Amino acid sequence: MTLRRTVATGLAVVMAALLAAAPAVAAAKAAPTGKVDLNTATVEQLTTLPGVGAKLAARIVEYREKVGRFRSADELLNVKGIGEKNFQKLEPWLTVSEPSREGSR
Repeated sequence: MTLRRTVATGLAVVMAALLAAAPAVAAAKAAPTGKVDLNTATVEQLTTLPGVGAKLAARIVEYREKVGRFRSADELLNVKGIGEKNFQKLEPWLTVSEPSREGSR
């Protein structure tokens, strides 16, 4: 009976450790492999940015659809949820593409 109790206790400790580590593993996400273009990025691509979850990424895309293309990365500060501190973390990962000139001929 003590062997069963010891095994059960050991399993309980292992399960508790795994459950405690799960949020940290889930929160870890891959950093972007390069710069993310605010004018072409999808919600999924935006979520690779530090501090950007699905809701904030959706707000960025909504802003772009409503206002038009980003002219500079600083314009991201106009999106609800992006403050100065968050922007400072994001800025190294951001780029803003120029509009294509093919349609202007």
